[in-house]
Amino acid sequence: MSRPRSRRPNPASKPKPETGNRKPEQTGTDAGRTLVVGVSGASGAAYAVRLVELAVRAGHEVILIVTRAGRLVLNAELLFEPAAEAVGNVVPALQALWPTEVSRHVTYVPAEQIDAPPASGSFGAAATVIIPCSMNTLSALAHGRAENLLQRAGHVALKEGRPLLVVPREMPVTRIDLENMLRLARAGAIVMPAMPGFYHRPKSVADLVDFVVAKVLARLGIEHDLDIRWPPKRGD
Repeated sequence: MSRPRSRRPNPASKPKPETGNRKPEQTGTDAGRTLVVGVSGASGAAYAVRLVELAVRAGHEVILIVTRAGRLVLNAELLFEPAAEAVGNVVPALQALWPTEVSRHVTYVPAEQIDAPPASGSFGAAATVIIPCSMNTLSALAHGRAENLLQRAGHVALKEGRPLLVVPREMPVTRIDLENMLRLARAGAIVMPAMPGFYHRPKSVADLVDFVVAKVLARLGIEHDLDIRWPPKRGD
């Protein structure tokens, strides 16, 4: 009696492993629509919130990296929760910063999560913007330090030849700060201090915020409808 032949399993019939909620690596056109936005401990959280809103409305996905000091600033300037030591350790209430149609396109990552995807050059984000950028974060970037995810994401942008925009918001600045800005600019970063203009005849703080954000969006090549061009429209 001949022994029955064993049938080899068909590889095509094998069940594929579950991928869960893991997102695919950012490559190709996906990478071109992903923007890394970092918030550090300098005052000016409104700049970041407005930038994220307009970037999302222009069709971009946003990875939001916030340092502990940045979370304190977000709370103090925009969320107005009671000041507490624990505030720096909690996830910002994104739904309190943006409407649902915006916040669902924002992925929050704490700067302490150093192994998150933006830490790798293979992540392939289109650009990285640190707004506002503290002098501490600026110094770290200028000297090649990467002690948290935000600093590492900036370093990755430089080494991969991708746009890195930093928006310092502090005054006065020391000679050390100025030298760090120069050093970072020579390394390939775009240094855009938060210096709003007045020729567009701002009528509110929001208009001043929009001036700076419009400059950043223009440098990134992201379309927007903020009219800050010179000369201003007649009747304004």
